[in-house]
Amino acid sequence: MRLPAILIALVLLPAFAHAYESASPEAAGISRYTFAWPLGEGMLKPRGASTKGAAVTLDTEPAEQWKRLHAPGLSDFERDRRAILAMAGPYRVSFDFLDVARFDPAQKADAPYQSWGTEYVFVSEDRGDFIALQHVLVMRVLQQDGSESEPFVTRHWRQEWRYQADTALVYEGSNAWFLRKIPQDLRRGAWVQSVYQVDDSPRYAAPGRWQHSDSFSTWISDETWRPLPRREWSVRNDYQVLLGTNRHTITPTGWLQEENNLKLALEDSGKPREALPYLAREYGVARYERIKDYDFSPGKAYFDKTEPFWSEVRAAWKEIILRGGFKLRKPVDQGQLFVPFFEYADRLTDGEPFVLEDARSFIEKILRENYLAPT
Repeated sequence: MRLPAILIALVLLPAFAHAYESASPEAAGISRYTFAWPLGEGMLKPRGASTKGAAVTLDTEPAEQWKRLHAPGLSDFERDRRAILAMAGPYRVSFDFLDVARFDPAQKADAPYQSWGTEYVFVSEDRGDFIALQHVLVMRVLQQDGSESEPFVTRHWRQEWRYQADTALVYEGSNAWFLRKIPQDLRRGAWVQSVYQVDDSPRYAAPGRWQHSDSFSTWISDETWRPLPRREWSVRNDYQVLLGTNRHTITPTGWLQEENNLKLALEDSGKPREALPYLAREYGVARYERIKDYDFSPGKAYFDKTEPFWSEVRAAWKEIILRGGFKLRKPVDQGQLFVPFFEYADRLTDGEPFVLEDARSFIEKILRENYLAPT
């Protein structure tokens, strides 16, 4: 079952999945607050999710990917690879974001953001020193009569990992990205993680290094500028950039993505403003908990039928990026720029045959007319 493109735009896509699991702590009457503002500000109602999803069964046994990650005698490079590949699989995901510090005493406290979803992470490509993981949401929502809806299948974000890459695409504000060289001393032993929107348009990228122990494997990025996600631009317009780091931590039964973000306000010139450039520091954590006995086959069918098309979308973006940089006419999610691409992919899932030249012509037209602005 597919959501109409406009509903996807408003509800599911640019933000994370807006569906609580019925087996969530809220259902048991337990608060999900991990930490909160000081006394007197703890009654802020979280924003984000509003619906409930089907109960899931957590897989509490160490995953096979975890065991492979801890095989003896691996090179550092191979252990890094196995840590990245360990993020693939079936998950219940929870997302929590909270401003942990405000730097302007007059600034009003912002409500925390919380949401849940169920998604499968596919290994889209594995070429040794390049690994791509594609996230696909498969959600079953509890309806008013207590029954489960048909599965909602939605393409989610994508992450790509390149070993000792010499360049990274850097967001520099004002909807503009530029290809920048990575200094030699930062490349050695590092993996560049590139994060992409639901339509394979770039979001941010940064190098970092993996560290491994018997307890966990973890990767932490350098600081990088990022455009505002839906959870922020939908409620705020007082800053323009997130300056943050990512940490990915692999555990026996899943993985965590932690974000540590400064909310940065820019002048019209695109430079950080002189007075109070940073409004707040936000901490976020996405918990990917492995589940079992959940039917992700609709997501697998969507992935298989549409991946040839999305591969061509990525190829078109690669040509644009290799020119050195680009600027978008407007933010992808705010402008619903992804909608034509999603509608094309939907036709493929309905059985329309994939015709390479038709797809390439369509992609070129959409990018030229809807996405790219003069730089």
